[in-house]
Amino acid sequence: MSASHAHADPHAPSWIVALVGNPNCGKTALFNLLTGARQKVANYAGVTVERKVGTARLRSGQALSVVDLPGAYSLTPATPDEQVTLEVIEGRRHGEAAPDAIVAVVDATNLRMNLRLVLELKRLGRPMIVALNMADVARAEGLVIDVKKLSQELGCAVVETVAVKHDGHAQLLAELEREFAAGLPPTHEEKLVGDAPSSADLQREVRRILASVAPNAMKVQRFHHRLDGVVMHPVWGLALLAAMLFLIFQAVFSWANVPMDAIKAGMANLGAWTTAHMAEGPLRSLLVDGVIAGAGSVIVFLPQILILFLFILLLEDSGYLPRAAFLLDNIMGKVGLSGRAFIPLLSSFACAIPGIMATRTIANWRDRLATIMIAPLMTCSARLPVYALLIGAFVPDRAVGPFNLRGLTLFALYVAGVVSAMAVAWIFKRVWMKSSYQPLMLELPPYRVPGLRNLVLGLWERARIFLRRVGTIIFSLMVILWFLSTYPAPPAGATGPAIQYSIAGLLGQALQHVFAPLGFNWQISVALVPGLAAREVAVGALGTVYSLSAAGESVADTLAPVIAQGWSLATAYALLAWYVFAPQCISTLAVVRRETNSWRYPVLMAAYLFVLAYVAAFVTYRVTLWLGG
Repeated sequence: MSASHAHADPHAPSWIVALVGNPNCGKTALFNLLTGARQKVANYAGVTVERKVGTARLRSGQALSVVDLPGAYSLTPATPDEQVTLEVIEGRRHGEAAPDAIVAVVDATNLRMNLRLVLELKRLGRPMIVALNMADVARAEGLVIDVKKLSQELGCAVVETVAVKHDGHAQLLAELEREFAAGLPPTHEEKLVGDAPSSADLQREVRRILASVAPNAMKVQRFHHRLDGVVMHPVWGLALLAAMLFLIFQAVFSWANVPMDAIKAGMANLGAWTTAHMAEGPLRSLLVDGVIAGAGSVIVFLPQILILFLFILLLEDSGYLPRAAFLLDNIMGKVGLSGRAFIPLLSSFACAIPGIMATRTIANWRDRLATIMIAPLMTCSARLPVYALLIGAFVPDRAVGPFNLRGLTLFALYVAGVVSAMAVAWIFKRVWMKSSYQPLMLELPPYRVPGLRNLVLGLWERARIFLRRVGTIIFSLMVILWFLSTYPAPPAGATGPAIQYSIAGLLGQALQHVFAPLGFNWQISVALVPGLAAREVAVGALGTVYSLSAAGESVADTLAPVIAQGWSLATAYALLAWYVFAPQCISTLAVVRRETNSWRYPVLMAAYLFVLAYVAAFVTYRVTLWLGG
């Protein structure tokens, strides 16, 4: 044990254990199993590579600090992920202590690929345990691995793990317990004659080891070729992908109705209870009109966001996403992008920030930059509250054949975002960057049954992030907006709502001159400003503005009926068109600045998105009016 890691508290983490492995080996699932909810996610200093750290406890009660390092195929770095992994292992990251031990996570069904990295790790001379993950799947496929002989070949302990089972890490914990009790062997660098082995030498050594410990490894089929024949078919595969995405957006509306109604009722009751039990005054107005009407208008959309994330996690864990990337490679090549851009763009449906960060796997800089610039056009979950509010207020809840009209409308908005992204990518790649298509090379994982534990942890993490935003950014903005909407008080003899005479009211009336050609009133103009910090804040801002605009002392029970009565259909459609292209939130622009190391690109992004949003909203408003809306 490193002296620097020792603590006076016997139950405080005293070891740092790093999980290292190829992408798609189940490393993150094993990390989730080891640490449960005792984990935090951040970025490594100076780069936008994700850093996951958690705490695992042995049966003795001793705690270990577990680091989930980015996936790597080799210790000869070809991507920022692999560079960070090597630097952490070698203790060269500033402010990062070197791990005391390495757990090399290996996909037991794909030893031929995974053992190359293990052999490279062995050369570093650090204490190491090899975790044969997905051992149950390997046995089910008829793959027999002599674990004892493999341990002898590698010169370190080898244990079996099944990261999707609640006790699938038992052997790993037991081995760590033994290592902890015995004390880790000192770190040493293996003394080798000559240079490091070449890729061909490593592959020959892998084949030799496999012939000894798993003679039938090369004969086992890892893929379902008949299933892939349909899923990756140029016609049927695309039809399947389109149908799958279509059903996802139908489910976002259909499945979320009951929990959303429950949240609406709860917030309405909370507002009524607060009004009944507090004396009239600024504090009651802050709580009812600011916090409950504002933040409550955003919380109600949590079920829809979680449903969308559930499907994304299912597609990711099942092994489908890389196949979709291959399937779309030819189509995306028409606009100059690689199929590798598909996964970052799909991630941007959840949030543009992780989508932009995921572009680091794209080796070609121009492809990566083009993907970063169009990622905001993917309809992120922050837009979903705005879409749901407007669709719920202006689109009838009726069936169109087997489908729901509101679900069809939502699907159309997502399609509009994708089509516009492809058009912008074509312009960037062919006109501005003048670069050509780069072929896609990507390893396909086998199909897997998604683990319930990973799904639950993934949804919990998304719910926690969303609620933290509600409790911090959105709450703060709602309080500020309430203050700006309440003060100064209206002058004596004023006849209109008090908010018209406030700072926010005056600001909205000034901005209305800019947005009037789009059909936006002063309330919408006010709501667009805090929406720059976080898009979903626009709904809460509308809730605050309209509750303070209500006649007399009444407060609207829900926002949808109020805007349905006060807005024209053309205004609603124009606002939907605006949010298809709406300028990015400040957090996204900051990430673009950090990814590109230049202010040029976030400024360009904000400018072109504002122009697109304004033009789209203007055209939509005028066309809808012309059609009688």
